[in-house]
Order: sequence, then structure tokens, then C-alpha cells
Amino acid sequence: MEAGVATPLAARVARLQGLDVKPGEPLAPLISVRVGGPAEALVRPRSPEALVELLRFAREEGVPVTVLGGGANTLVGDGGVPGITVKLPPDLFPEEVDVGPDAGRVTLGTGAAIARLVNVMRAQGLVGAEFLAGIPGTLGGAVTMNAGTKNGECFRVVDAIEVATVDGVGWLAKAQVPHTYRHATLPPGGIVTRVRFVLPRGDVVASKAAMDADLGYRKRTQPLSQPNFGSVFTNPPGDHAGRLIELVGLKGHTLGRAQVSPLHANWIVNLGGASARDVRGLLTLMQARVLEATGVTLQPEVKCVGVFLP
Repeated sequence: MEAGVATPLAARVARLQGLDVKPGEPLAPLISVRVGGPAEALVRPRSPEALVELLRFAREEGVPVTVLGGGANTLVGDGGVPGITVKLPPDLFPEEVDVGPDAGRVTLGTGAAIARLVNVMRAQGLVGAEFLAGIPGTLGGAVTMNAGTKNGECFRVVDAIEVATVDGVGWLAKAQVPHTYRHATLPPGGIVTRVRFVLPRGDVVASKAAMDADLGYRKRTQPLSQPNFGSVFTNPPGDHAGRLIELVGLKGHTLGRAQVSPLHANWIVNLGGASARDVRGLLTLMQARVLEATGVTLQPEVKCVGVFLP
């Protein structure tokens, strides 16, 4: 698959209404670690109805669909992503904010950055989502992987999610969406389109201080200035992935132009010019070394999509 080259699939998708279609669109600029090949067809729907029609087309035609959020936990293969890659625009939905005397409801489109929720929270005198401050990516990715830190996880403040499927668009209450550590189970083929959060009123000065302290700690202990995924493995029960990776001597290890960060062993950084093959090779090596030495199988937070070249 070549960047910028149109394919018959992209041409067929472009005939559908309400879609912005870019054939052969390079994805590396949209991925936080800045590696990977192009999308066969990168599609941005301009309405929920257009998204549903796109999903119906994909099912009828047997075309794979990949959802791309902010690219913070995604590794795209060097061979690109066949089929349809969907990216929801941040302004696909209007924001809805309803603040009462004790709490507020904030409804945002999932194409919006996670930071948008934090900004609305602060502006409206709400608290409770401080743990999301500084996490890269979109709200869609945050919900899908139940993103969070040691201080909390996304579903702690979620009230309901709106999901698009081939049958239409509808809301699901939090209790209808099974969720665990770094995972949420969505309806098959579903794409989260909006999220409703419930946040209490509280001490916004203390809230800001907590976020500032957490961001300061992250800047000191994580390689935020380099292209990265964030954490690449979930923490095993009762332990930390970074500790295990450091234990087997891989902190600072380099493969091609990808490196296990010398600052935090559970992060991989792009030193400039890394390939997806370099990054995936490091992921595989980290898993193998930790399993051999400790018997622990590290579970990736990173989602691998597309074609990986040998």
C-alpha cells in the first residue's frame, strides 16, 4: 500500500454521502509514536447518520474497519492499514453542559481530546477527573481502554456512552458496558460517538493543585518530550511492568531507532526515524525476557493494527 494512492475501495467509499475520504493517507503523523504506513481509506464522517451508513457499507462489502482516536496507544504496521480507517472529528457533536447545585453532567464527542473534559471541568467548577489530566489521546480511546492512572480510571466518572452500530446510534448506561482494568466491552462492531460524564462540584483550587502536582511528577519520571505511546504494558496484579522490564536489563535498550526509555522502562520512545518493525520488535523482546525471567506474561496496552512487514 502506497501513501497517497487511490484504491477501488476508497473510490467506492467516496461515493457515500456525508464523508470526508482521503485515500492512502499517511498515518504516522496521527500516531503519537510517529511510525507506520498509510490508511487505504481514512474516513471522517460529518454526521452520526453518515457513520452508520459507512458501517453498513463495510458490513455488506466485507471491508475491515479500524477506529483511530488520538493514536496514543496505537501501533500502525509499516505496510499500512487495509480497509476503512475511521477518525471522528472533534466537532462532530456540540458540547452539552448541565451544572446543578451539587454536580454537573458534561457530554462530549469522542473525537475530542481528553484534555477537553479537564478544561470543561475546571471552567464549570467541577472536580473528580483530575487523574485524566495530561493523558494524551481522545475521549473515545479513553473510554474504549478505560484509561487512567494509579489515581483513578475513566469509568469512575462515566455516566453513559453513545454507540454507533449498523443498527443505528443509541445510548448505553454505564451499567450496560462491562469494564475492567484498561478495557471496556463494546457492542460488536460498535464505535463510541459520545460520552456523558457526571462530576461533583468541589474545591477547584485543590483540584488544580492535584493536577499540577501529578503533571509535575509525570514530567520528571516520563519521557513526555519524545514520541511515545505512554505505558506500553498494563501492570500485572500487585506489581509494575516497568519494574519487571528494568529487572531483566532492558531499560535503555535500543532496537533500530526505537528505545526502551531510560527514564521509564514501561515506555518506548522513537529516537527519530524508527519503524513499526523496530517498535514491535522491542515489545516482543520485553515480553519474552520478562516471561523467561519471572513467569509473568506482560499484557500490552498498545493496540497493533495493519500490516507488519518482516
